[in-house]
Amino acid sequence: MLSLYPTYQVLATAFFAILLTGLLTPIWIRFQRSKNVGQVIRTDGPTEHLQKEGTPTMGGLLIIFAVIVIYFLMVGREGYTSKSILALGMVLATGVIGFIDDIRKVGNERSLGLSARYKLTWLLGVALFFGYFFITSDISTAVKIPLTQIELELNWLYLPFIFLIIAGTTNSVNLTDGLDGLAAGTATIVMMAFAGIAFRQGNLGLAIFAAAVAGSCIGFLWFNSYPANIFMGDTGSFALGGAIAAMAILTKTELFLLIIGGIYVLESLSVMLQVFFFRYFNKRIFKMAPIHHHFEMSGWSETTIMVRFWIISGLLSGAGFALYFAKPV
Repeated sequence: MLSLYPTYQVLATAFFAILLTGLLTPIWIRFQRSKNVGQVIRTDGPTEHLQKEGTPTMGGLLIIFAVIVIYFLMVGREGYTSKSILALGMVLATGVIGFIDDIRKVGNERSLGLSARYKLTWLLGVALFFGYFFITSDISTAVKIPLTQIELELNWLYLPFIFLIIAGTTNSVNLTDGLDGLAAGTATIVMMAFAGIAFRQGNLGLAIFAAAVAGSCIGFLWFNSYPANIFMGDTGSFALGGAIAAMAILTKTELFLLIIGGIYVLESLSVMLQVFFFRYFNKRIFKMAPIHHHFEMSGWSETTIMVRFWIISGLLSGAGFALYFAKPV
């Protein structure tokens, strides 16, 4: 019945994803507490975070599970497309990398899991694997320049370009996941923007996928907001980064991602600038990077940072959405 009304189908997808994640998360929290499984906190981070040691983690598993279940429950015959299946595959692949990282952290009782080199190697494999299907399907290898009618044809260079998008987005979302509710909230906003773009493009399957991700994040956020009862772990941040990257590639909004996901660009730039200035000038321009820790060290509460970053993310996502549909110059 809902398939006759695609708008309600997308909204219902988000609602059921919220419900399923909201029901499963308390069970997962109780299970981890019964097994004494919890997050290991970095000692070089803000000292206030040390009290979060032992908080249940790997909530990203619930987000991934809810996305898959709700997608297949709600997509219907009309929305079942190769693009949406590729997006699901991307979430699974990047989520597995994050899960391995989380398992190593929990198993070794250390805050360090996979090295950056191993993560990038695995992400390169994911990019090459999915890039092959992207290029051999009906997805164009041209990249649209915002606010113009110019499309830059990359041909085989589209493969390394895909790698940059996937690696950049997954790691940026991972950097953002440093405060309670920050990554889940911003991912919700970004995926809602992409759901709107996919829906306007007539790609119902991708819109439903994006709505399932957004809804799952909202359901998880109920327990992840400050003070968090559970963390998503690298399982969640990598899976969400993969979902956002997949939506940018599959909706052909690769460069618009810089605006829609601008909050992640801000977080990544703060780290790169901090490293650059310290290495070459022996100075720190932020009290701590990523930038949300700078504001935390400046006396802002986690809740204040979280809400203000949500607002910034909403403004940037809205601007990116509007620019995509703006008339080219």
